[in-house]
Amino acid sequence: MDWIELIVHTTTAGSDWVSDCLMELGASGTMIEDKADIPDPSKPHGIWEIIDPKLLETMPEDVLVHAWFAPDETFPGILQQLKEHLDAMRPQQPLYGALVADTRTVSEDAWAEVWKKYYKPFYAGPHLVVKPTWEAFEPAPGDRIIEIDPGMAFGSGTHETTGMCITLLEEVIKGGERIIDVGTGSGILAIAAALLGAGQVLAVDIDPDAVRVATENVAHNHVDGVVTVQEGDLLKKVNETCDICVANIISDIIISFAAPLKEHIVPGGLFICSGIVRERTEEVREALLKAGFEILKTEHRGEWTAFLSRRND
Repeated sequence: MDWIELIVHTTTAGSDWVSDCLMELGASGTMIEDKADIPDPSKPHGIWEIIDPKLLETMPEDVLVHAWFAPDETFPGILQQLKEHLDAMRPQQPLYGALVADTRTVSEDAWAEVWKKYYKPFYAGPHLVVKPTWEAFEPAPGDRIIEIDPGMAFGSGTHETTGMCITLLEEVIKGGERIIDVGTGSGILAIAAALLGAGQVLAVDIDPDAVRVATENVAHNHVDGVVTVQEGDLLKKVNETCDICVANIISDIIISFAAPLKEHIVPGGLFICSGIVRERTEEVREALLKAGFEILKTEHRGEWTAFLSRRND
């Protein structure tokens, strides 16, 4: 079976919005191709030595969001809806770039494999390595490895935001904490929390495909005795509270649920959030402060921001 690959030209700032838009229109998966996700080759430790340096030379200057659709009678309508969304957003968000779309036909094998090209092992902490299941990796002494199959729906350009969340989890987990991972996706953060010593981890996602993939990854990493994966909206279907909540999601969601999320964090508990493009750092900071969180730390990597905050009341 052939698929239609739809490619939208944007920027780092616009990539999350475009990806969400494509998923809402029925895409079977998305992949973000962003040059900013390739680390500085001058840095001595990280994923650069694992990635072919020639990869950077072949990547486009625009950020490209790839999505895949079935070639049926609904696609012309989907394409028209996308054009209307892009046309409406372009004058509102000039930082989102060209917002133009290309299409091409790809085979099923290409659809399943093209996105894997950019997902490689990376150090998410000094000795914590996130490694896709299909990649070989020789660990250094003391390295702990999380093996992940992210699945197509969860993209491949998230290592900086994931890394910041894991670094902050390493700083705050002392052992035995109850943790909720909101929008768990492939389950990376939930698995990392378990390996770092959390006593109980609840991984929540509204996407049934994410729940399936995360459940498989949790079992593959042998932390299913600590991590529970659950489908649902945290604010509607989950009653648990936690000592630490972590969310690697988009800015709009963090802003919208900062206040109601407090009810799921014990007084004095911590909230780690990332997935925030730098241009929206202050907007998210204001939302956290307004909701009653104290900002303890702000991290930046590349085009991304993460916050460590504490519930004060």
